[in-house]
Amino acid sequence: MKSESTYAILINSTIKMEFEDCYRMVQRPKYDCLLFDLDDTLYPLSSGLASECSKNIKDYMVEKLSIDKNKVLNLGNLLYKNYGTTMAGLRAIGYDFDYDEYHSFVHGRLPYENLKPDPILRNLLLSLPIRKVIFTNADKVHAAKALSRLGLEDCFEGIICFETLNPIHRSAISDDEDEIEFMGSTLASTSPTHNNGIFDIIGHFSQPNPESGLPKTPIVCKPSEHAIERALKIANINPLRTLFFDDSVRNIQSGKRVGLHTVLVGTSNRPKCADYALESIHNIKEALPELWDGDKDVRSQLPWQNHSGDTRDSLKQTNECNDVSFCIKRQPNARDFHYYKVWEGSEYSDLPPHVKRLFP
Repeated sequence: MKSESTYAILINSTIKMEFEDCYRMVQRPKYDCLLFDLDDTLYPLSSGLASECSKNIKDYMVEKLSIDKNKVLNLGNLLYKNYGTTMAGLRAIGYDFDYDEYHSFVHGRLPYENLKPDPILRNLLLSLPIRKVIFTNADKVHAAKALSRLGLEDCFEGIICFETLNPIHRSAISDDEDEIEFMGSTLASTSPTHNNGIFDIIGHFSQPNPESGLPKTPIVCKPSEHAIERALKIANINPLRTLFFDDSVRNIQSGKRVGLHTVLVGTSNRPKCADYALESIHNIKEALPELWDGDKDVRSQLPWQNHSGDTRDSLKQTNECNDVSFCIKRQPNARDFHYYKVWEGSEYSDLPPHVKRLFP
């Protein structure tokens, strides 16, 4: 018998034909990845963190940026509406501040004690045989604290957060690909500004000038399609095979435009941009049973499936390669090797040619 290397293997023609016939019958699961927002998605709005966060943002604007407290509410609403987050809007209109300091002020004082361990959600997530990734506009410290309080810190492959999308804390706006523009064109010379160089966005909307647009923000964040596309690229996620869970309708709208399958969380009323709507993230199995049933259907068709245990557990004990699409396993009392599929592995196109030949 030839060398038992990871990919090069001599397979008996009869075994090969039997395997290929079975492989053709196996249906690939519809989804490869589940992309989850964090705040007000993995825990309910009733936790009170969102309202405290809004209060802290207003306090920061008054205490740290010296903004008139009588204008804070209107200004904050305009910035959030037009830039995705108040933080992104503040940077766009000319306020300069340290991002870490902002996050520490806004999130550092949140009542994390309101978040309780969620064993039901934990069990649901751990039972899902699919990649799971967090995608949040929040900073990494907040994300880690929230997940830890919920008891979900080990349920996800990774976290895409503020630092992921904004790796360099730029202090000036430039014309590179990182810029986001939610409305209009670049800032025109006729745009209203205060004497201190801060763009007057309240004046802009009270007396709209059709020849002027809004200034750009250097911050990358949802609901920008660019932010979502960047997140997908960073995590190597195919939007056409991904479910995106978020509590924000406009985030869901952007996700749908870039090709994601979408799930609105927090209401059972489904808007057109959402494929599904969940009153609570706990309803995920009720609304999407195929996430579990699909895996069972696939595994039941595999000729090497040990029905007394899970194929994936068997893989960990016996396979001869790691993190690849096709591995090799010696069957009990058999002289030959079989290839089998690891569903969360690479695409078929990534396989070596001599492996592809086995699977037309």
